[in-house]
Amino acid sequence: MFVGHLAVALGVRRVEPRAPLAALIGAAFGLDLLWPLLLLAGVETVRIDPGNTAFTPLAFVHYPWSHSLSMAVIWGIAAGRIAAPILRSARAGLIVGLVVVSHWVLDYVTHRPDLPLWPGGPVVGLGLWNSIPGTFIVEGALFLAAIEYYRRGTRERDAQGRWAFWSLIGLTTVIWVSGPWSPPPPHPTAIAMVGLAMWLFPVWGMWIDRHRTRP
Repeated sequence: MFVGHLAVALGVRRVEPRAPLAALIGAAFGLDLLWPLLLLAGVETVRIDPGNTAFTPLAFVHYPWSHSLSMAVIWGIAAGRIAAPILRSARAGLIVGLVVVSHWVLDYVTHRPDLPLWPGGPVVGLGLWNSIPGTFIVEGALFLAAIEYYRRGTRERDAQGRWAFWSLIGLTTVIWVSGPWSPPPPHPTAIAMVGLAMWLFPVWGMWIDRHRTRP
């Protein structure tokens, strides 16, 4: 998933106000923030394979350290342990950790069977990406519901609060919707470099939080 991960961050932000949106976005996209670093280090592998699924031309050949279930749990525990003292809330830390693990759960829905349960273990995936309409319906419904839930639970302090939020929604929507019809990336390194740009999303979340508040 893509916007589905952002949906989790938006929804949880309203449930746990002590967890900043920046932390929740970083947690929701956390496995994908690690992945390009591991690609560039040569630890994990992706292959450009148009037709691998209807929705993406990427074949996720080897990514057990970022995207196996066991490692997602470990990364979630680590994130929660770090977040709890910073946020001064064990509950907020626990929720940040659970949001990290939610990434694997949502990917399990969309990926074909390529997600390892543990490094070297069996691979699983329900394969929603094999259907473009199905992906748009399922992930889109989750995203729209989260947008409305978040919007009703916050209000902008000023114009920046409105534009920061809706520009993030607009950008991620364009990236997501255009994905199936975009030309395949030229090289795995290009995929990693684009992936590194996602580190801007938590910063964007910080910008939004500074200009929005609970009603």
